[in-house]
Amino acid sequence: MCENRRTLSALSCVLPLLLLPLCGVVQADEFEEVFHWKLLDFTNTGTNDGSDGVLFPDVPDNVLEPGTTLNESFTPYNNLPMGVTHHKGRVFVTVPRRRTGIPSTLNVIVLDQVPEGEKSPKLTAYPNALTNELRIPYQPDPKKLISIYRTRVDRCDRMWFVDTGFLEYPGNRRQVQRPALWIIDLLQDRKVRQFEISESIVPEGYGMASVTIDSSSDDCDGAYAYIPDLVYYRLYVYSFRENRMWTFKHEYLSFDPRNTGFSVAGVRFRWNDGIFSLTLGPQRSAGDEERTVYFHAMASTSEYRTSSRVLQNETLASAGGYDHLFVYVGERGIKTQCTIHQYDPHTGVMFYAEVNRNSIGCWNSAQHFDPENHGIVHLDNKNFIYPADMTLDSDGDLWVMTNGLPRWLYATLSTDDYNFRIWRQKPAKAIAGTICAPGA
Repeated sequence: MCENRRTLSALSCVLPLLLLPLCGVVQADEFEEVFHWKLLDFTNTGTNDGSDGVLFPDVPDNVLEPGTTLNESFTPYNNLPMGVTHHKGRVFVTVPRRRTGIPSTLNVIVLDQVPEGEKSPKLTAYPNALTNELRIPYQPDPKKLISIYRTRVDRCDRMWFVDTGFLEYPGNRRQVQRPALWIIDLLQDRKVRQFEISESIVPEGYGMASVTIDSSSDDCDGAYAYIPDLVYYRLYVYSFRENRMWTFKHEYLSFDPRNTGFSVAGVRFRWNDGIFSLTLGPQRSAGDEERTVYFHAMASTSEYRTSSRVLQNETLASAGGYDHLFVYVGERGIKTQCTIHQYDPHTGVMFYAEVNRNSIGCWNSAQHFDPENHGIVHLDNKNFIYPADMTLDSDGDLWVMTNGLPRWLYATLSTDDYNFRIWRQKPAKAIAGTICAPGA
């Protein structure tokens, strides 16, 4: 059972949430709640908006073939937000298509267009409704977006994401089209590139739920994308300059059978999610672009590392013999299974979105990696349920999406409560007074 598999497990049941004693919890500046929703709403829930695809010039006119119908009817409850990325006044929100009735999988909120005091703004399809539109019968169309989990923005103002091409509808799961890596220039709102991921690399795309970008503003063409596959337990590397992708396989990319048990908001379940998140540590030496790459499986409390130089070596990936170059770092502690982690270069602290503890954990990289040196900067068992995504923006702020995913999957969300929230905080404020603060 994994985050983006939608079959209810017999092991999943609603039980009282057991709160375990937590060490390293010190009151720091809490994350600010930016937005909240009981259910999502969109500006594009009716018929097509008539966009001519000006943002993406290769999008054709909206001409329907005989027997083709437009987007499925909007079903508010089926829309669960997963990813959040902020860039220069715009917040991008993803809604993967795991149930029917989702008008757009990639959306945007323009902050200066949100009325003062509005905490539940409507989402607007990005780049437009036409690109996000599903047509029945489902046919492959490389100009369409099918299902996106998380997005990331690099140092060159480009947004990267994987469109899995996969509909995860219960009882009707299907690979509509090949998964593809998309790159969009956010300064011009134009597609830079679209790389189709062949079946020789991965049979189906629904395990590619995140992406990490290794780039320099001095060499935009030298960027690499690291794409974990939580289903097939692989790591894919894409070179922008070479326009090629290759694969790494290693036992550390799989899940830990001792840590497949989860308990979130009274719901207990088991997932076997493999490698889920990668984050880039500091440069190993001044003037050297080589960086430590930290990674972990979701169903695990262990952290591992390798080098960006290793991952960027396609010859090594093909030849093998790199097992010793993937290194065990240590344990974070009990109940610390997490989705996404982010290293903040300004504080030297790594932050973890911990789903079992409804918290954001932390580790100061100047300290030895063990449970005693891990702390918590934000914990909220009422409103901070299942931190699904966490990103650092160009201002250095952390942004977090919480969405109560397990309750949505295995129980029922109350539409009288606020179920989805976007949060933000400055890393230096978040760690103040905690074990992760400098000199603590």
